[in-house]
Amino acid sequence: MKHTEKVDPEISDAMKKELVRQQNSIELIASENFVSSAVLEAVGSVLTNKYSEGYPNRRYYGGNEFIDVCETLAMERAKTLFSAEHANVQPHSGSQANMAAYFALTDWCKGGNKLLGMGLSHGGHLTHGSPVSFSGKFFEVFSYSVDKNTYLIDYDGIRKMAKETKPNILISGASAYPRKIDFKIFSEIAAETGAYHVSDIAHIAGLVVAGMHQSPVPYADVVTTTTHKTLRGPRGAIILCKKEYAEIIDKAVFPGIQGGPLDHTIAAKAVAFKEAMQPDFANYQKQIIKNAKRLAETLIENGMTLITGGTDNHLMLLDVTKINLSGKQAEDILNSVGIVVNKNTIPYDTRKPSDPSGIRLGTPAITTRGMKEDEMSEIGKMISDVLKNPNDNSIKNEVKEKVKDLCRLFAIYQEISD
Repeated sequence: MKHTEKVDPEISDAMKKELVRQQNSIELIASENFVSSAVLEAVGSVLTNKYSEGYPNRRYYGGNEFIDVCETLAMERAKTLFSAEHANVQPHSGSQANMAAYFALTDWCKGGNKLLGMGLSHGGHLTHGSPVSFSGKFFEVFSYSVDKNTYLIDYDGIRKMAKETKPNILISGASAYPRKIDFKIFSEIAAETGAYHVSDIAHIAGLVVAGMHQSPVPYADVVTTTTHKTLRGPRGAIILCKKEYAEIIDKAVFPGIQGGPLDHTIAAKAVAFKEAMQPDFANYQKQIIKNAKRLAETLIENGMTLITGGTDNHLMLLDVTKINLSGKQAEDILNSVGIVVNKNTIPYDTRKPSDPSGIRLGTPAITTRGMKEDEMSEIGKMISDVLKNPNDNSIKNEVKEKVKDLCRLFAIYQEISD
């Protein structure tokens, strides 16, 4: 950071402090991870200097021969990883990937198009139809819920709702659902009701690549995913689709909603995809799930209430109102001892989203650090002790020291610090 320190010491100071924060915190936000040094190098490379509107061998600017190499590698690797017929690697984010998918499959500007997706408080994403998102502003939205008793996806209820509402697009996928999703059933419902099936696997993409979760690629018309989270790449997204939709998807991304792609990020995506092709990546994904299950078991053993009673993937939802806390309070308490989580709504939540009833935990980042089941038991006990005794400073100080010890034992980015 020597150049940044010289040019802009304020930003340099913030960057250094953020590095220290990441190194000394137990990161349990389910949508976050730690990229490799190789990915960091690509993101911080001279590729950021280039303008590359268009696609490989079809650019509107000259001098793109090496950019074409990077983007083509990213596309081919994405197709190989997910066994997809076509990949667009240009979307800057998962939200933009979803926007491009919806716009490509509908005549959205004329209005009257309908989306059917999982409700935000039931585990869906903002772009699955929330009124504050573009998806809720440009489309008529219908939202499906989880079962009120089990908190599991009610496929029969979705089928009934789809037949009644006749959506143009049926969305599968979630951002806060701790169980497996049956994409085959979604495809059957879409076929029965004449809808396109768009699957958003932003959270579980790494699990899908490793064969730890059913892939939606054989069943969905279009699949979107971010490239961070379990996939452990840079912040960004890709769109996968059948060949018959390739042209309209590409046009929806560029020139539809984006201009020049972020070439440095696309190169970093290619690096991450190559990393995901290595044999140890599957072992890493298996460990993510093992860690999540052990953490969930430990939390339950220590009196915590988990939505659906556990997890099948990388994340879990805790209802902290059972211990007389709000989600915001729980987030703040844990953050004060170096355990980073996010407040989150739970199904049928009676509290407002800014201070909901739950918190969401995930294991991708701590698994990247090399932590395994024994550490999950320790972390689960620490979380429970602190949340059940929020005003006991002796417990909080003890947990702070344990967090520091774990972080030193499972260090990250030492080469940057050195």
